[in-house]
Amino acid sequence: MYHSKRFLLVIFYTFFLCCQNEQISYYNGVKKIIDNKCASCHHLNGAGPFELVEYSQIKKRTSMILEVINSNYMPPWPADNEYRDFIGDKSLTYDEKKIINNWIKNGAKKGDEIEYEEYTKEIPINEIPDLVVKMDSFFLTKGNNEDQFMMMKFPFELTEKKYIKRIEFVPGNIKIVHHVNAHLINYEKNKNIFNGKSHVDTEILSDIDAFEALDLLNDDGTYPILTPSVSNYLPGSSAVKYPEGIGVFHASKKNVILVNDFHYAPTPYPEQDSSYFKIFFSDSPPKRRVKETQLGTFGISEIVPKLVIPPNEIKSFTTKARITKDISLLTINPHMHLLGKTFLAYAVTLQGDTIPLIKIDDWNFRWQYFYTFKKMLKIPAGSEIVVEASYDNTTNNKDNPFNPPQLITERINKNGKGSMKTSDEMLQFIINYLDYVEGDENIELGG
Repeated sequence: MYHSKRFLLVIFYTFFLCCQNEQISYYNGVKKIIDNKCASCHHLNGAGPFELVEYSQIKKRTSMILEVINSNYMPPWPADNEYRDFIGDKSLTYDEKKIINNWIKNGAKKGDEIEYEEYTKEIPINEIPDLVVKMDSFFLTKGNNEDQFMMMKFPFELTEKKYIKRIEFVPGNIKIVHHVNAHLINYEKNKNIFNGKSHVDTEILSDIDAFEALDLLNDDGTYPILTPSVSNYLPGSSAVKYPEGIGVFHASKKNVILVNDFHYAPTPYPEQDSSYFKIFFSDSPPKRRVKETQLGTFGISEIVPKLVIPPNEIKSFTTKARITKDISLLTINPHMHLLGKTFLAYAVTLQGDTIPLIKIDDWNFRWQYFYTFKKMLKIPAGSEIVVEASYDNTTNNKDNPFNPPQLITERINKNGKGSMKTSDEMLQFIINYLDYVEGDENIELGG
């Protein structure tokens, strides 16, 4: 009798699931997931190579969608969200995968559009910028299969002084723009900010010569003061939005966005780029200034052992830094190149407690994010931030730039600067933080 009841329950549950699966439609359950996890990249002029914003666009790619979501290739989200979760997590949950799988296996039905309002909402329209600052003309790469490193300036004038809450970099050609580090220069005097060259090659010119060629010096020949890291870009990254007043900075009537590192990836033929910046003003003056530091390459801590990766080896490295005062972490950015394999960062307090920061078990050079915590994360004074990373310089690494593998290091170019070529290596952990104020750990981030 017991077994009969159990058998009937199994039959009923199976029937119930089948009925549930039959009810799944694009508008009833699937569109909400696609909008939240896929369409943010797969829209017109987005980072994705095709659009996924309408039923017809998704229906014709159902076989591919099954393959990429079940292999965890898409949506890209390298960080382990069980170790530490962040704002904007693009990974699909088990239930979301199950819904998409069942929907496709049951015919990928469109469903009634009337259901749309009940189950989802439209993809948020990107915030309209107050100002767009463009290149004076498109940039043409050399197309010689080598990295290019440029210093560029983007001048803009205002009728009055303003507060800026955010500057977003928009790559004009996502195939070749690898990374950008930008600062802001305010000129208080009557300087012609449009004089000089718009870009120079920093593999050829030193920083001093580059500043002179771009005519960035003050009229008296002194160096201008920079507001550092007002905008950064890496593959897969998006601009970070903080609560009102945090990270706000000044703009004068005459300003220059200075990209001191504009890195174009190697291509076999010349490519055009027309990247630009979107500027968003704030009515509120700065309340708290965001600070930045980094461990490892170009940073405050030594890499141990020295970052040298012999051919046909998998090798691990560590870098550590002691925090001298209480800080509140906002955003972190792990950075390695093509040989990167794993990345782990955590803090250890003076009491021996471990604060998880980020864990990436399968490094992907193509998807490097600026990870923002859901709430400010307090790191007490005296804590040590530890980074452990491994690199795979074997033929098993499909991203290895050399076959057979070669000795890979941090190289120094002729101007005495560390090379950022993708075929060399780096180990960086970039941290954006505030000086701690009581109650910070209760403040939600994300704007």
